[in-house]
Amino acid sequence: MFSYWEQQSFTHYHHIIIGAGIVGLSTAVEIKNKYPADRVLVLERGLLPTGASTRNAGFACMGSATELLDDLSYMPREEVLRLFSWRKAGLEKLRARLGDAAIGYQAAGSHELISSEDMGVVEQLSSLNDWLMPITGAPAFKLANDRIPEFGLATTQVAGLIENTCEGQLHSGMMMRALTDYALQQGIEIKTGAEVKTWHDLESSVITEVQDPFRKEVWTLSSDTITFCTNAFTKQLLPDVDVTPGRGQVLVTKPIPGLKLKGVFHLDKGYYYFREIDGRVLLGGGRNLDFAGETTTDFSLTELIQQDLEQKLQNIIIPGTKYEVDMRWAGIMAFGPTKFPIVTAFSNRVYGAFRMGGMGVALGSEVAAQLVHKMYVYRG
Repeated sequence: MFSYWEQQSFTHYHHIIIGAGIVGLSTAVEIKNKYPADRVLVLERGLLPTGASTRNAGFACMGSATELLDDLSYMPREEVLRLFSWRKAGLEKLRARLGDAAIGYQAAGSHELISSEDMGVVEQLSSLNDWLMPITGAPAFKLANDRIPEFGLATTQVAGLIENTCEGQLHSGMMMRALTDYALQQGIEIKTGAEVKTWHDLESSVITEVQDPFRKEVWTLSSDTITFCTNAFTKQLLPDVDVTPGRGQVLVTKPIPGLKLKGVFHLDKGYYYFREIDGRVLLGGGRNLDFAGETTTDFSLTELIQQDLEQKLQNIIIPGTKYEVDMRWAGIMAFGPTKFPIVTAFSNRVYGAFRMGGMGVALGSEVAAQLVHKMYVYRG
């Protein structure tokens, strides 16, 4: 049973956000900025964000050349460009809010490995740069083939290297630590280990039922609004939304003496990504090897993809170099028929921002701003 004091002081909030990842915390911050006197609560079912906010590769990315060209094959150009501008704006908001030092941000660009079969993409770089110029203000992509040996990449496997001057890298743990601290400083409440079991949109308020893991009771909260920032897990609370989960598997080596690799890299339309971190190689991806199997919210690893990652490590990234794998993990992303996120008002009390398409680091801050603008338009 809850006490009189608990019911008086801990059961009503103006705004409840479900999910304490980058989108959820950024949304809470935007709400607090817009409505500074309101009580804002963020609920997270795990001790840490459950999806990919602390389980990604730390790429501050807006899309590699082959990835953007692939997007253009099934998305209108205007939508691809608008999404690219959202990613750029999101990174700028994140950096301005937290500061580069606090998130370990380095504006060092990125590189994409091009196979001999995909060298045709080079002929399209000029057009791609022209399309992006109103957003970037300078050419985003340029050839950097001379750097293939410098990075220690396999010259027999890598026919070309494209530099993306717009991207960078950050430390995902530092970013989420800094964003959490920032939210707390703004007076936002964050409760972890709080699993939402159900919710009800009533005529004058929203009722949210949360499992108390210690007392084995359901904690009933009321709020003026509820916002879902649960990305790949959104269907558990909103079963009708168009969200498909996608697992991303990752490995990290032990430190490698004399490692030539520096910076962040893309491979195969963004399905693979790798970087140097603390003298190690972090490598992830391979979802395209088994789309059906990787369409899951299960955090376990598979032999198929882990072996593929190690083969790419041995044959392409650090050929002829001895290494040991130190850590392996998986994160869960969210996808849909296009890469554009869902940012919507279901009613004047129920809102959602999810389906980041694996680009939550770049998109999160801008998506939150767009969502709270919708909230302001609805509620004033």
